[in-house]
Amino acid sequence: MSASGGTKAIVAALGANLAIAASKFVAFAFSGSSSMLAEGVHSLADSGNQFLLLVGGKKAQREATPQHPFGYGRERYIYAFLVSIVLFSIGGMFAIYEGYEKIRHPHELEHWYWPVGVLVFAIIAEGFSFRTAIKESNALRGKLSWKEFVRRAKAPELPVVLLEDFGALIGLVLALGGVGLSLLTGEGVWDGIGTLCIGILLVLIALVLAVETKSLLLGEAAGIEEVKKIEAALVDGDTVTRVIHMRTLHLGPEELLVAAKIAVRHDDTAAEIATAIDAAEARIRAAVPIARVIYLEPDIYSEVEAAKGPDPSATPGGPNPHAAGH
Repeated sequence: MSASGGTKAIVAALGANLAIAASKFVAFAFSGSSSMLAEGVHSLADSGNQFLLLVGGKKAQREATPQHPFGYGRERYIYAFLVSIVLFSIGGMFAIYEGYEKIRHPHELEHWYWPVGVLVFAIIAEGFSFRTAIKESNALRGKLSWKEFVRRAKAPELPVVLLEDFGALIGLVLALGGVGLSLLTGEGVWDGIGTLCIGILLVLIALVLAVETKSLLLGEAAGIEEVKKIEAALVDGDTVTRVIHMRTLHLGPEELLVAAKIAVRHDDTAAEIATAIDAAEARIRAAVPIARVIYLEPDIYSEVEAAKGPDPSATPGGPNPHAAGH
């Protein structure tokens, strides 16, 4: 669902941004508005970003290989991170530079009706794109707030499109304000101030995207609800008596790795344990379909060992016992 919904939102945003970018460049050519130039570059960068997301989604569908045995699901995270870089460099920094130059060397707007007309058209088009992204996101976010959805979503496309469209709408309002104040006061510096504000806004959005996609690239665990479902599915009360410890990791938005040490009875035969593990894997996949890769290790539960607590040195990323003195 998240993949198809994300693609629909991306395509809607791509079509809107290409049309808006063309109209903004035409308005800049006739009016000389730096806000229009910055917004045109912003829309062009957004179009490139949506293309990157589509490419990432396509590459992520490749089959696993011996060199990449867990597949290419994280390609979507990589391309989402590239989007944040493009938004920061091409969108944000260019707008900041253009706004600074316009404040230093302001000039009167010509043919003001061009930028005003284009901005009104762009707000309508971006509103349609934003509405599509909201509709597709509502099908996935459940009871989460929008902030929680952006932070917890494992599929990067919808949060990226949401933030881009939100930033674009705010940027358009800022551009309209800059153009309007320039017309009312006759001072072109307001157009530059509006452009500068657009640049700062884009940089902030790019930083938020970079932080969130970095977390996905590093590897995030399953959500709280999914972890509870997996733990409940593991224990059958007969052969598998409890979960000693468990680790989960998203190999991609729709692919989850589950590794767990499970407690079995000390007098169970190897055949009984093997059958119980196969049954536990089936229950996990039924409860959480995205759990594609499952590794279960049987063990005998010991209250004495459990009382000692988890061993940090046995955890991936835990303290390195050989790091002392370095």
